[in-house]
Amino acid sequence: MKKKIKLKDLLKILNFKKNIKNNFVIKNITNIHTAKTGDITICYNSNYLAYLESTRASACVIYEKYLKYIPKTCFPIISKNPQLDFLKISNFFYNNYILDKVSNKIFTKKYLLKKFKNLNFGKNFICEKGVKIGRNVKIGHNVIIKENSIIGDNVNIGSNVVISHAIIKNNVNICDGSIIGKKGFGFKFIDKKIFRVPHMGKVIINENAEIGSNCNIDRGSISDTIIGKNTFLDNQVHVAHNVVIGEYCILAAQVGISGSSNIGNNVMIGGQSGISGHIKIGNNVKIGGKSGVIKNIEENKNVMGYPAVEFRKFIKKNLNNEE
Repeated sequence: MKKKIKLKDLLKILNFKKNIKNNFVIKNITNIHTAKTGDITICYNSNYLAYLESTRASACVIYEKYLKYIPKTCFPIISKNPQLDFLKISNFFYNNYILDKVSNKIFTKKYLLKKFKNLNFGKNFICEKGVKIGRNVKIGHNVIIKENSIIGDNVNIGSNVVISHAIIKNNVNICDGSIIGKKGFGFKFIDKKIFRVPHMGKVIINENAEIGSNCNIDRGSISDTIIGKNTFLDNQVHVAHNVVIGEYCILAAQVGISGSSNIGNNVMIGGQSGISGHIKIGNNVKIGGKSGVIKNIEENKNVMGYPAVEFRKFIKKNLNNEE
């Protein structure tokens, strides 16, 4: 965080006219789950009201109808369009995170071999200065790792992989062609102009996970995108910004998960399934192939279809249709 701004000055950006007594300093922007004193956050979806009631943030952009849920320790910034106003705040703090930049500060091959122990890499490996790499890492051809990334021990990275804004923990396998940690899909049209959402978060891939070929995992916007331990992604899987996937999950080919959804542990998702944004899928859930999940799913459920329903209901409905 490079900027700190007093609340009163921040409210001027939003044309917020209410007089305030406590003109404290805003230090950071973050999500409602992890916000601390000095942070500003947002709540524009009823799925997050429980988090709003217990948030430690010093300020929160909300709809007026959510005012009764906000704690006294959090200053309410009432907005008719919370997403738009929060975007204005984010762009003020993080305008240098709107588009990814190319760095010319590159480690030489000689320096890489000297600095990192037992590092094995192919042709055309570009590693920006500031990258940290553990022991016994194997990297294929035409790989780019950007300056803000950390690679753990015993990691295997295939060819034609790009890694940015990421923490890759021990024993992770990333197959050919995957893109990890580039900015997510976020923008708003305002007065016929496009305003992009800054992406300040990271991708965190935990131990023993595997990312298949040609997968895309977007870094978070105001929080991190997280892949749990021992979770396996098949080829051509897309994980959008701020998504959290638990441990021991299996996602088959061409699964797409929209932004800010939370997937529990031991979840299996069949090929070509789509998960809507801002929903929660419980532990031990199984989702059949080509399903469309548009609402929360409780633990231990088996679902299928569009919209996804319990498996027995899906089978019964389709049998009736055949008759």
